[in-house]
Amino acid sequence: MDTQTTRSVPNAPHPAIRMDLDAPDIPHIAPESLPQHVAIVMDGNGRWANQQGLHRTQGHEAGERALMETVAGAVELGIPELSLYAFSTENWRRSPAEVRFLMGFSRQTIHDDSATLNAWGVRVRWVGRAQKLWRSVLGELRAAEQLTQHNQRMTLNLCVNYGGRAEIVDAMRAIASQVQSGRLNPSRISEATVARYLYAPHMHDVDLMIRTSGERRTSNFLMWESAYAELAFSDVMWPDFTRQDLWGLCTEYIHRHRRFGGAQDAPRV
Repeated sequence: MDTQTTRSVPNAPHPAIRMDLDAPDIPHIAPESLPQHVAIVMDGNGRWANQQGLHRTQGHEAGERALMETVAGAVELGIPELSLYAFSTENWRRSPAEVRFLMGFSRQTIHDDSATLNAWGVRVRWVGRAQKLWRSVLGELRAAEQLTQHNQRMTLNLCVNYGGRAEIVDAMRAIASQVQSGRLNPSRISEATVARYLYAPHMHDVDLMIRTSGERRTSNFLMWESAYAELAFSDVMWPDFTRQDLWGLCTEYIHRHRRFGGAQDAPRV
């Protein structure tokens, strides 16, 4: 199926992925009720592959289609910001062969999908550490950022070589350097100060964090930004995750009551 887009979204071919802002099955959720920032731990590629008698690398290949499927669904629903956990600082512990595959595959995927994301009006932003990351991967990420920098329909944070603890440590190092040089008074350090030194200072707090594959943990993803995130765990393996799965979890989200530490006395009578 060729990519089909409507309502002023230019055509951009991506195999078997369709993005249609006027699709009749898109849930009608008021913009103010939608999660403004959805973060996803894309888990289950390896297990999905092994269950089907395939190599883990084939699971990662299948997961790339789920990534674009989910981005399309997020754009259709009107989600302003989406963060995807593509490669963690802990993933370097995997076998050298798998790491090499993931780096090469990430480089090729970013290269291949940038034009489609640009046509969909998606702004790409890389979030992570440059240390250890292949220069060729970083180059493709920077090129995608440059290509899509003026898009405003949705921001896609690609978290590559990212770790929540690493992000906080790096922010503390930068703040400590400012204090040591006399440019920052320790007594003036606040939550806003810390936020300014994170990898993406303009990132919004996460409203909804999703993890696929049935695991029930956040795995060091956006720890600062997701302090008050609603958590949703799906049993679906990432390669099988669809935009309908995303829509279902966002529909469930709007029925949650978020208090952010506050509460009201309402005894039953």
